Amino acid sequence: MPAHLISSSIVCPDPRKVYPRISHGQGVYLYDESGKRYIDASGAASAVTILGHGDPGIVEALRRQAEQVALVPTHYFSTKILEDYVAALADFAPGDVTYAWTVSSGSEAVENSIKLARQYFLVSGQPQRYKVIGRWQSYHGATMQALDVGGLTARRTIYSPLMRQHPHIPPAYCYRCPFGRSPDSCALDCVDALEAAIHQEGPDTVAAFIAEPIVGAALGAVPAPRGYFQRVREICDRYGVLLIVDEVMSGFGRTGRNFAIEHWEITPDIMAVAKGMSGGYFPLGAILARERIVRALESDGQSFASGHTFACNPLGAAVGLYVLNYIKRHGLVERARILGDYLIKRLSGLLDLEIVGDVRGMGLLVGVEFVRDKVSKEAWPRELEVGRRVGQVALDLGLITYPGRGSVDGVLGDHIKIAPPLTIEKHELDEIVAILTTAIAMVGQELPRIDSDRVG
Repeated sequence: MPAHLISSSIVCPDPRKVYPRISHGQGVYLYDESGKRYIDASGAASAVTILGHGDPGIVEALRRQAEQVALVPTHYFSTKILEDYVAALADFAPGDVTYAWTVSSGSEAVENSIKLARQYFLVSGQPQRYKVIGRWQSYHGATMQALDVGGLTARRTIYSPLMRQHPHIPPAYCYRCPFGRSPDSCALDCVDALEAAIHQEGPDTVAAFIAEPIVGAALGAVPAPRGYFQRVREICDRYGVLLIVDEVMSGFGRTGRNFAIEHWEITPDIMAVAKGMSGGYFPLGAILARERIVRALESDGQSFASGHTFACNPLGAAVGLYVLNYIKRHGLVERARILGDYLIKRLSGLLDLEIVGDVRGMGLLVGVEFVRDKVSKEAWPRELEVGRRVGQVALDLGLITYPGRGSVDGVLGDHIKIAPPLTIEKHELDEIVAILTTAIAMVGQELPRIDSDRVG
């Protein structure tokens, strides 16, 4: 077998596909080797490229730090750039979140958030607390622990025998409310389910509850309803359970606030962050924690019992600090709020198309869900891969989206997510809407025939 075929099968996620080679990026655009231009409305690997592509300042910041020092043995040394960065992170975070520890990805951030919660209860004299309650139709990362607390069935199934099987509750998903409610009749039954689960598991065994303020990949940008996290905070406090918020996708201005949880005006105990914090220029994630969590470890004479080769990396800190300063200097948080309102309003026109059931999101994190029937909200058969079809047609037309599925029950349900750079301009959002409208209409026209052939 030729060497290039071997390497392609390793590098690319789907060996059945031919992947165009990207030669370069500039602003919100990527260009392949044939010269074709694509709008990066996915934000690379989903909501990452908040500054866009080809930023010369961030390249220079990375070069300068690499010239000074790239990596140090963190069991002996610190660096000024890291100390400056974690101080800036703490200042950017909500409430009394004052501790930061950097890693290389969102999955690592979630994994270490759970580890920190466990260690907190060990030093607090409650070693029996180890369970982490998650939500179905959620995604928290690719590591085993992250998959376990996540609730996306299609991603969990093959690894399920290796999991501890942490408990799960239904998602906060107003379009498909698990309790049969409408937004007008919402009584936050989805929050009551958390309290019920704590009772069923035994309050003295539950360490934490983990949730995304806006469910990204698994549901396609579904925000929790108003009042949800305020009630979650009350329940967690009542039973001594830590609240871990997954802001890997929704943090760093993406939703029009520094972090999405701030829309609910509460402070989590631990936060997992990544993706946009480096703008895609370096593999970077972090855990952020409230002061009382860290003080408990320090009072017991312990440090956080975890470690990674590239944790607390000076290069990552240099990139992260540049991104954070850029966000502040250019007002990207408020920009995301304003442009997000504009984008959601424009995308709402997609509801006129036959296969579009819902448009939702906050800021520049927006999702579109596809249905077979608008009234019943029936999903398309899984094998039709409607989200993937729309994504592929859009790609052919020069638009990169993030297709997903599993929004109904972890397996059925198709959607796409839009998460462009926060530096995008209005006319570029208009181009996204125009191409996406065309792509969905084209797929909508061919689906009845494909579905009929499948049944026949």
